[in-house]
Amino acid sequence: MTVIVVALMVVFGIAGWWLSQQRLMSKPWLESGSVAAYPGTESGPMPMAKVGLGILLAVVGCLFALFTSAYSMRMEYADWSSMPVPPLLWVNTGILMLSSVALQCALVAARNGHRDLVRLALATGGLTAIAFLAGQLVVWRELEATGYFLTANPANSFFYLITGMHGLHIVGGLVGLGRTTARAWDRATPRDRLTLSVELSAMYWHFLLIVWLALVVVLAGWAESFIGICRQLLT
Repeated sequence: MTVIVVALMVVFGIAGWWLSQQRLMSKPWLESGSVAAYPGTESGPMPMAKVGLGILLAVVGCLFALFTSAYSMRMEYADWSSMPVPPLLWVNTGILMLSSVALQCALVAARNGHRDLVRLALATGGLTAIAFLAGQLVVWRELEATGYFLTANPANSFFYLITGMHGLHIVGGLVGLGRTTARAWDRATPRDRLTLSVELSAMYWHFLLIVWLALVVVLAGWAESFIGICRQLLT
């Protein structure tokens, strides 16, 4: 139960930070002067696409928080046998970080109007994401080759389930990234529309990276140590 509380606190903390960046708590009726005096207010209300993505990310975050909670509670049973963390998993983590960095570079380039750099960064982000998925499949094959089959132990089942669900969300992100890349190559796409599309893709990618890092902490067995440190700091 403690794990899910911490996971939900992280999710809601990220959501709160993101909402604060959208000026949802501003009071425009109390602000006087020219629009230029209040940066960020001249673009009008938040696009519904951002609102929809925010809701989606909150749901996805809660889903993985529930998986994490179930994983933590199931560990207490006697038949649980933890799996070793394959070294390739750390390589895949680095690849996913590179993918997220590439999406952030694409966003900066889109805001500055450098469409060629946007295309390059989006392609880099997509290719590294595909490399991440390929690396995950290799991890699965290595585990099966050493006897860690899906049904051999509850710990194995959870590992395949959690990493597989994250991989499915990466695949979904690649679909959206493909649409964004198509807009980047279409010169008829307005700059503001392209920027919004890249921003949505970057937000989704950064969120999946944060989720993956949290999952690695849990799968590597560091979650209990982290919670213990937090308890010591709070007491």
